[in-house]
Amino acid sequence: MTAHHHPPRLIGARVPRAEDPRLLTGRTRYLDDVVLPGMLEAAVLRSPHAHARIVAIDTSAALALDGVVAVLTGADAARLCAAPQPVLHQVVPGQRDTGGYALATDRVRYAGEPVAAVAAVDRYVAEDALGLIEVVFEPLPAVTTLDEALAPDAPRLYPDWPDNRAGSMTFPKGDVDAAFAGADVVVSDTLYWGRQTGAPLETRGAVATWDAFTGRLEIWISTQAPHLARDLLGEVLGLPTERIRVLTPDVGGGFGNKFDFYAEEVLAALLARTTGRPVKIVEDRLESFVANAHAREQRIDVEVAARADGTILGMRGTFHAVLGGRLATPGIGPAWASAASFTGPYDVGAVASTVVGVLTNRSPYGSYRGWGQPKANFAHERIVDKLAATLGLPANEVRRRNFVAPGAFPYQSTAFVFDSGRYAECLELTEQAVAERGWEKRKAEAAAEGRCIGIGHSFHVELSATGNSRIMTLLGIRHSGFDEEVVRIDPTGGVTVRSGMSAMGQGVETALAQVAADTLGVPFDTVTVVTGDTDRVPFTGYGTGGSRGGPVGGAAVLGAAGRLREKVLRIAGELLEVAPADLEITDGRISVAGAPDGPSVMLREVADACYRTVGRLPEGEAPGLEEREVFDPPNNAFSYGATAVLAEVDRETGAVTLLDYLIAHDCGTVINPMIVDGQLHGGAAQAIGGALFEEIVYGPDGQPLTTTFMDYLMPTAAEVPPFTTLHMDTPAPHIPGGFKGMGEAATIGGPSAVASAIDDALADLGVHVTVLPVTPPRLHALITRAEKERA
Repeated sequence: MTAHHHPPRLIGARVPRAEDPRLLTGRTRYLDDVVLPGMLEAAVLRSPHAHARIVAIDTSAALALDGVVAVLTGADAARLCAAPQPVLHQVVPGQRDTGGYALATDRVRYAGEPVAAVAAVDRYVAEDALGLIEVVFEPLPAVTTLDEALAPDAPRLYPDWPDNRAGSMTFPKGDVDAAFAGADVVVSDTLYWGRQTGAPLETRGAVATWDAFTGRLEIWISTQAPHLARDLLGEVLGLPTERIRVLTPDVGGGFGNKFDFYAEEVLAALLARTTGRPVKIVEDRLESFVANAHAREQRIDVEVAARADGTILGMRGTFHAVLGGRLATPGIGPAWASAASFTGPYDVGAVASTVVGVLTNRSPYGSYRGWGQPKANFAHERIVDKLAATLGLPANEVRRRNFVAPGAFPYQSTAFVFDSGRYAECLELTEQAVAERGWEKRKAEAAAEGRCIGIGHSFHVELSATGNSRIMTLLGIRHSGFDEEVVRIDPTGGVTVRSGMSAMGQGVETALAQVAADTLGVPFDTVTVVTGDTDRVPFTGYGTGGSRGGPVGGAAVLGAAGRLREKVLRIAGELLEVAPADLEITDGRISVAGAPDGPSVMLREVADACYRTVGRLPEGEAPGLEEREVFDPPNNAFSYGATAVLAEVDRETGAVTLLDYLIAHDCGTVINPMIVDGQLHGGAAQAIGGALFEEIVYGPDGQPLTTTFMDYLMPTAAEVPPFTTLHMDTPAPHIPGGFKGMGEAATIGGPSAVASAIDDALADLGVHVTVLPVTPPRLHALITRAEKERA
């Protein structure tokens, strides 16, 4: 018998990204490129106070300015809206509601909170009009730090609340008290992660049109979740969703910030409705530092009980989230995820993990790449490092002794069920690479020269394929996690994939096209992926986020394309008079498997039979070539990885230089290695920013002190070291195709590895990093204190 010929697979191939030509040549369209006839431009008046009562607002002078068309205040927003700004994540039982509309009505609770909005013939006139709006504020005492907010006599941000806590809960597992009572050693730590933001290169914006005759809203939004934005606009505006169309152009960076739902999107719609003209609103960079989602800031108290051999018996942790003046779209969700992910890759039988959400007079706390997982990783990796140092053991040996074993999957962690993993093998892969690159030799040579170089390790688990809709509902999340994809072959054999995902530079168009092309056996360049229009693409309950584009979107495309392939083979079998099971498709040509030179038919001929010469179809076969798949993941898929960092510390200045960076990673079946590497590199760059540079700083009066990139430092090419990625492949057992997500992976474990490398570089001083970012002044203070203690 002749062996069947297997065409080369596109899944796993390093295919050039389909979106790059338009992005790299400047031929794409971002939100600010949208210009509509008669369009007005809007500006927002923001509170100069961190906490104040609004006594009066006079907009008459602004309305009288030539070129101003409309001015809205909080009273207008409350009158025109059917509901306040939504909080979708109610994952903490009893979470208090902060309420509030797109514009403040009675008081402001953070500097930068929207107070009024102006639509004018251009942004210049709109900005001038802001200066003519007279607002009488009655300043109130501000609480700007966690300790201030928790103080018994702290001013209340919401007078009817007994304190400033928005909610709290504990994840229990096993008998924690017994674990600590029977331990040989107990180690504790208090950690702090500073306030940060995603800082996408493209700031947020919206362009809205409201048809007064049909009552239909069309709105362009730079968002990661177009269908969710549509549904929330309908809820807030009291408008049926079939009368709302959300269009999303290419998104110039999202990083979770653009998953959240913001006041400015509502304001664009209200101003368009009020004026009867299109209205554009785009935040400037200063605004983005107060209006875009803040994230990360937490104080973490962690305690571990262990045997003398390093086996962890129990863990306790409390994650205090420093929230803003009102709850953002995800509520306490990101901090909840920190507590839920507390044990990471470790098999711990007794756990008490608590989250406490505390309001302060700062900007709202929302979504950012990794959500709560980087802080959980910082907690479990820092305490593992400290435990190892206390016991005199190598930290990686302690990790190995506590990893969930390969045979223990599916494994019930504190809050999640981990699907699969080979953790020890992944860690060993990193250690081998470190040895091959001679890091220990470089460290020794540097020491001989009086320089301080250290090697740091960390291990992470990443929640991906965010779903299952029923579980999300049970948790108190007011949106679903399923994805719907449509795959269609047109009359000439071209393939179109319609997806509810948003293209924001991550390569989702290429990945989905690869899955479709591989499944259908067609050339990659014959597949077109359509996104960004709720009138043209199917509903997705979540959007792009939660590392779900590949595993959830890819699985849905795989299902739809698979059924479409079966139909193509049935029709081709009739045309060729061959059993469909004996056929294969290669580059759009259908022939008998193993006989490439035998009778064949092109896909376009099958398509022609489905659309035009329908009489050639088999009896009972419906015309058309289109399939739709709804995929709701039965569980999350958990990627994992190990990070190793080589860092040098300048003892005189506290400056840290990263010399080399390794990531060993397993995201199941890899769709495109180049995209995976790009996501890991980008995530690592953001991890470096979070570890060493980025921090939103507030003064004691609640005024933000970091409002430009001169103050909010991000790593550049000069600070980012070379990255090396190593890959493993453990397919997700419950995701078709075996895909796992990896978009947030490198942001999770990177900061812990950087902190570990700093500790190692300063091991002679016993320095232990507990605060991020590790800025030069902070590290210099640690070094100085340690040197005094050693003197």
